[in-house]
Amino acid sequence: MPRTAFFVSDRTGITSEMLGHTLLTQFEDVNFRRITLPFVDSVEKAREAVEKIRQQAITDQCRPIVFCTMIDDDLRSVFQISEAFTMNFFEAFIGPLEQELGRKSSHTVGKSHGIANFEEYKNRIDAVNYSLSHDDGVMPRDLAEADVILIGVSRSGKTPTCLYLALQFGIKAANYPLTPEDFGQHTLPKLLLPYRNKLFGLTIDPERLSQIRQERKPGSKYSAIENCQFEIEEAAALMRHVGVPYLNTTTLSIEELATTIMHRTGMVRRVY
Repeated sequence: MPRTAFFVSDRTGITSEMLGHTLLTQFEDVNFRRITLPFVDSVEKAREAVEKIRQQAITDQCRPIVFCTMIDDDLRSVFQISEAFTMNFFEAFIGPLEQELGRKSSHTVGKSHGIANFEEYKNRIDAVNYSLSHDDGVMPRDLAEADVILIGVSRSGKTPTCLYLALQFGIKAANYPLTPEDFGQHTLPKLLLPYRNKLFGLTIDPERLSQIRQERKPGSKYSAIENCQFEIEEAAALMRHVGVPYLNTTTLSIEELATTIMHRTGMVRRVY
């Protein structure tokens, strides 16, 4: 029977989800049912959340795991119940950090995922809008504004990686698809030549690419394994010839891809 994990927060729940999920992944032999309870910002809502947790304990016949990021002491105290195992991240870490820094924290709700810094938030939105409008080379006139331009064959992971870079790091990421028309010349497409220092390539194993393309256009030449093999080999040869660094996306998550690109290019995040 799976164990139930609750992620409870007085705001979005993103922090409790992230930290809690990181801990739960260390227990591969346990199947977790995950439930998020965001915006628990009053004692009344806290009591309602606790009632849900108690009911789940009865259903499961074992204690749920509760991950909390509550700032308010009164709200935190509501979750100290025997029917659940509760971990409050702020309670665990804020106290020692206050002691080390020699000052009290602000105990302000929503600082990490709110609009605490308007300029930083604007950078995030601008980066997301830029990446959306510069997907697959559809708006080439503003490429000079890009922090990075991802290149690679169609369906190699360029679009999701660009959006993650924008949303998580505030990076203006454009992408450009390499097509058979770009192969054979052993030089970059004319459009990309002025931005050689902004380029970063993505590649992928042919079998995986064929599988992805089959979902999009089953039975087509586009998704045929032979065509995928040809495109990947030609794209890799082109990137090696012009000296563009590249990564294989087959076994890497979006988080791993984006972080590796940030590290290898030396780009600095603009948002937290």
